[in-house]
Amino acid sequence: MSRRRLVYSFLTVVFVLFLSTPVFGAGFALYEGSARGNVLGAGLVASADDASAVFYNPAGITQLKGIQTQIGFTAITPSYTVDVTTGAAPGGYGSQTNWFFPPHAYLTYQINDSWYTGLGIFSRYGLGTEFQNGWPGRYNSYRASIQEVEINPNIAWKINDKFSIAAGVVASYFNVTLQRALNTNALGIGDTDFKVNGDSWGWGWDVALQYKPTDWMQFGIVYRSKIEQNVKGNVSVSRTTSIPALGINIANMSGSADITLPDTIYTGVNFNVTKTWSVGGGVYWTGWQYFDKLQLNFGAPFGAPSLSTPTGASTTSITPKNWANVARYLIGTEWKATPNWDLRLGYAYDTAPEPQNTLDYLLPDNDRHMLSIGAGYHQGPWSVDASYTYMIIIDRSYPGNPTGSPAVPAALYTYPGKLTSGSAHLIGLTFGWKF
Repeated sequence: MSRRRLVYSFLTVVFVLFLSTPVFGAGFALYEGSARGNVLGAGLVASADDASAVFYNPAGITQLKGIQTQIGFTAITPSYTVDVTTGAAPGGYGSQTNWFFPPHAYLTYQINDSWYTGLGIFSRYGLGTEFQNGWPGRYNSYRASIQEVEINPNIAWKINDKFSIAAGVVASYFNVTLQRALNTNALGIGDTDFKVNGDSWGWGWDVALQYKPTDWMQFGIVYRSKIEQNVKGNVSVSRTTSIPALGINIANMSGSADITLPDTIYTGVNFNVTKTWSVGGGVYWTGWQYFDKLQLNFGAPFGAPSLSTPTGASTTSITPKNWANVARYLIGTEWKATPNWDLRLGYAYDTAPEPQNTLDYLLPDNDRHMLSIGAGYHQGPWSVDASYTYMIIIDRSYPGNPTGSPAVPAALYTYPGKLTSGSAHLIGLTFGWKF
């Protein structure tokens, strides 16, 4: 097969995979770039010695001879319970059980001894939270989902045997759906379902460096820029209602929102302790300071008892977020048990960006522990990697503060309570082939 036909075949398979698979995650940021990387984490940012380097550190593709490919996914199923202690129906409310499959695919090509190129298609952001649509917090949120896919070509330059650098561009497709109930019971019509859906394309860039001062140590650092997303779509409601005298106008219309996806910095160091055993770790930093609010813009004045201010319909709805910059701390180890088998263990501690005073049901979240185990088998040109991660989300109290401006009615408040029993299972699978 010619190299051109190979590339076309690879891209066809990748796009079919992405178009047919929901790209959701347990949280807003996703760091699952490959089954091997799910365990080794920042250690792979430093070593960057397989095709997933396009995700973890594009400068590392200067180590990859000829043409190399990888394709796979990470299956994620999150679970948590929100205990509501006040309101009309106090009790514990568990999230709906769903499986999400964010995929990944990579292709690298050696141009000559100094120049290399790589292409990655993956998801770095995703959200999937869902409760029964009749639960007490439905006026805040009962379903939220984000799909994001990035197309990321890179060019890498091997300066010498110790230094490599890379740069690339990012095209990001972003789709968001938010659903809540509007409390229109006072109008004698029961709840009204409210749904916002839209999508957009955004653009970003990345730069990367890999430094190998000795044969037994590697260091890597990657910066990925923020991405501006101008989401445009529609607002749809289960029933339309208009009472101009009360400032109520519930109708289907166009909608939009401006969302900035954060910039990120990955840093890692890896030590080859022996010829068969390596240990690595580092830090992922995510700049969530750009997510200071969630503002929905309506195509016409929109007014509802549990969404607009009491003064009447408005063309905007603003929910403060004020998220903080956060870090994930990682350590992982790999043992080449036989010429064909590799065994891996990893641990990560992830900090949550949501401050206590804006915590809501859109994303019940807190700091978390992540315990990972994995294995890889390689024979000749092909390889397969598998991983399992158990995520433990630390319990967190809900203060019961409003999630919108002070004028938003109490129906939008989060109730005093607690986030409990938070966990997730992540199963990674990646196939590779070298040509």
